[in-house]
Amino acid sequence: MVVLAASVVTKSGKALVSRQFVPMTRIRIEGLLAAFPKLVGSSSSQGKQHTYVETENVRYVYQPLENGTMYLLLVTNKASNILEDLDVLRMLAKTLPEYCYQQVDEEGVSKAAFELIFAFDEVISAGHKENVTMNQIRTFMEMESHEEKLHKMIIQSKINDTKDVMKRKAMEIDKIKVEKKMERGGGGSGGFGGGGISGFQESDSDPFASGGMGGRSGSGGGFGDDMDNMGGYGGSSKGADGYGEPRGPKGLAAKAGPKKGMVLGSKQKTNRFMDALRQEGESVEAEYTKGNEASTQVPQVPQESVNIIVEEKLNVHLSKDGGLESMEVQGTMMMEIQNEDDAFVKVKIDTGANEGYQFKTHPNIDKQLHANEGILGLKDPNRPFPCGSALGILKWRFQSRDESKVPIVINCWPSVSGGESFVSIEYEASDVMEYENVSIIIPLPSSREPPTINSCDGEFAVDSRRNELVWTIDLIDDSNRNGSMEFVTPACDGELFFPVQVNFSARSTLCDVRIVGVSRTTDDTPVKYGGGGKINLEKEN
Repeated sequence: MVVLAASVVTKSGKALVSRQFVPMTRIRIEGLLAAFPKLVGSSSSQGKQHTYVETENVRYVYQPLENGTMYLLLVTNKASNILEDLDVLRMLAKTLPEYCYQQVDEEGVSKAAFELIFAFDEVISAGHKENVTMNQIRTFMEMESHEEKLHKMIIQSKINDTKDVMKRKAMEIDKIKVEKKMERGGGGSGGFGGGGISGFQESDSDPFASGGMGGRSGSGGGFGDDMDNMGGYGGSSKGADGYGEPRGPKGLAAKAGPKKGMVLGSKQKTNRFMDALRQEGESVEAEYTKGNEASTQVPQVPQESVNIIVEEKLNVHLSKDGGLESMEVQGTMMMEIQNEDDAFVKVKIDTGANEGYQFKTHPNIDKQLHANEGILGLKDPNRPFPCGSALGILKWRFQSRDESKVPIVINCWPSVSGGESFVSIEYEASDVMEYENVSIIIPLPSSREPPTINSCDGEFAVDSRRNELVWTIDLIDDSNRNGSMEFVTPACDGELFFPVQVNFSARSTLCDVRIVGVSRTTDDTPVKYGGGGKINLEKEN
């Protein structure tokens, strides 16, 4: 068996893609492909329905595409095995939709010409069939190399290290500049500055100017008079003519000592310094603001001596074709005591039906007391709870394959039309609770152009580095239990939009567990307590 060429031609004989596996001139292959439509037409006119036609020298094995507007064609010698030729033809037919991104027409074939040629080379080698599967062809076409990835990671790491060194050097240089400017502006005389002369105020173009003509830190000198408020902006001299008092004994006496020391780090100067850095391309203003806010924040201290936190973590896996693969809920009740006087306590809880939930108490908790009276207390009532650290006193676990138990269900429908992929995604939230900070993360195919959003119930953002579309909803309640989003990308395989990941938080829990009260073990007097409950979805896809 010898395959001379594998081609995709139009009904008129125009070659869209052609790969020759034996030495052959362009004139000869164009002549063979141009003669093919005539042979197919004469065969159809005689009422013959075959997948091959023969001439004196070659055999054409073909398969119609797009309702007969195109043909996938093998040109072989007459001594080749027709069964093996048909097997090769079927394998090549599978590669067309794979690398044309489901767009099997003239435009799609022309765009994916090189990918198709490479795929043809994996199926046929030197005119003979290779024993490969479609999965092997995909692997060979990806051409992934561990050594190449490692080399790129090393280069990127060096680039990042170099950038960090550059930033540190730039900050050191800026710091040295600022210190030098401050040293120049903090002397005993400031040239023409210090007296608030209106004609020699500080220049707006120099953000680091602190002395010289109109320097705000100068203590006096030149033609200026001493001022109560230092600084060239907004300063006014005591003289009525704008040049201060005349130089004489009185003026010299006034300059014997400044009324105010040098002011460093004024708010206006800091802001102008940040403006200058921002003009140079450094985004420091936001970091500076966050730093000031963080420095003024007071750490939160528990208001009550006893704090009880109820937390649940939910992990759900949904099939892309519908159906629940796994769902797991893990809950914990934590108690933290700040004051040793309140360490001798017990917690009264109330639980609902909670069908399917498995509860487990701490080894030091009295299990019989919990089972009979719903009280979480130590086995030895005379023993106190530890202070200063949170202790898990109750845990529960739940597993299910019932899709109706899932709080939020996601449906994703990708489809290809023409040269574009249309993706419709929707969520359905159950009414068991309200959901906060909901984020739905959809993978995107690698593309230079961002997706086009046709409609969106909520907000969205495109992470170009991770090739992800993030759909966010701040709050889901009774007003928006259902929502949808539709976007368009260049045509691609629908598998690329999976898996879809969902994250959210809630103030209530799936497990029906309520804290009735906290009381002392000695005299059953109630104890004030604080805390709350929440649920976090670790992963849903």
